Amino acid sequence: MKLLRYGEIGAEKTGMLDAEGNVRDLSAHLPDLSGAALATLDELRGIDPAQLPLVAAPGRVGACLSSVPNFFCVGLNYALHAKESGLDAPSEPVLFSKATSALSGPFDPVIIPRGSEKTDWEVELGVVIGREAHYVSEETALEHVAGYCTVNDVSERAYQIERLGQWIKGKSAPSFAPIGPWLVTADDVPDPQALDVSLALNGETVQSSNTSDMIFSVREIVSYMSQFMKLQPGDIIATGTPAGVGMGMSPQRFLRPGDVMEVTVAGLGSQRQEAVAAE
Repeated sequence: MKLLRYGEIGAEKTGMLDAEGNVRDLSAHLPDLSGAALATLDELRGIDPAQLPLVAAPGRVGACLSSVPNFFCVGLNYALHAKESGLDAPSEPVLFSKATSALSGPFDPVIIPRGSEKTDWEVELGVVIGREAHYVSEETALEHVAGYCTVNDVSERAYQIERLGQWIKGKSAPSFAPIGPWLVTADDVPDPQALDVSLALNGETVQSSNTSDMIFSVREIVSYMSQFMKLQPGDIIATGTPAGVGMGMSPQRFLRPGDVMEVTVAGLGSQRQEAVAAE
């Protein structure tokens, strides 16, 4: 299933894509696509999308989850990205968080924060937790995954690296977490380690890789994280970005107002964001 939320900010409805890619109104069966609702996904599988009301003009597509308890990220999870960052490949997953107030729709503008000169892009595979995971094994880790989504882990590098404290400061500005357009349920993603990921900036491909190149797989990440915390339904894990970010270019290249990012994970849908200056 491909599930989504459509409508203006704060008034989104829940939808499902049919076989032709049309949006169907799912709100009578699922009023809110949130973490708690992920427990009902099995009930939705019996619904024929063709029997749902057709949404002729869905308009804006919102973040594919209405509320996210925690937004976790894995750093340096592609070897070439670690190299372009001037760091050794990690021996275990590097974990950090984004504020959930950074969530935005996949086609909403990315707002460059006031004073920022180093706002950067990162295409990532997003993992959506479907049921609690605590002390789970690698063998059973994927049983706790509800689905997957495309993520752009937008980052302000000066705030992240040059200021004191944790990376979260450079990861959490409003609009720095576009997710979607769809939440694709796990049964429609037979192998999360076989997905092409790419990002084009102003029409030029700057990131192009495959999740098979991840240092730590989805099952390893979920199992590892569950040893330190209890993952909750609706938690999102952004699993790392490949080489090609602006920070790694020579000379470095960062977002300026008017720049356009097109962000794709195969089978999970594409995003498009224009960078705009904060008011």
